[in-house]
Amino acid sequence: MVYYYDMIFPIEELIEYDNNMYEITAAASRRSYQLSMLKDPDIETHDGKVVSLAARQLFTNQIEFRIEE
Repeated sequence: MVYYYDMIFPIEELIEYDNNMYEITAAASRRSYQLSMLKDPDIETHDGKVVSLAARQLFTNQIEFRIEE
């Protein structure tokens, strides 16, 4: 039996990302938390995959992040 899963994670953008991988991972984690807490309706359009939605928003510059010191 073979299963196929829809991957909505922006893998191409992840491969081409040339900045700090830790920063984008932390930003995606934080954004995922925000989306979950807000019960953002976009989550449903991404089959409930909150981390994928957050990553897509970051890689497509729908949202921006910055590191505060």
